[in-house]
Amino acid sequence: METLYLLVPLSVVIVFMIGLAFWWSLRSGQFDDLEGPAYRILMDNDDLPPAENEAAPDAVRRDGSSS
Repeated sequence: METLYLLVPLSVVIVFMIGLAFWWSLRSGQFDDLEGPAYRILMDNDDLPPAENEAAPDAVRRDGSSS
């Protein structure tokens, strides 16, 4: 029975701290964009072909001529 005198107030304090952490995360914008990170995974920039102006000066262009 003596442990209940310790555990009940301790659990109330822990629930209060979790509630404050959740309230802070809502107010600071942690949950504003829920779909953006999921779409960012699908947008892989490594699949895009390199632009012509980004090629090295001694590289051969796609049409076969050197620059």
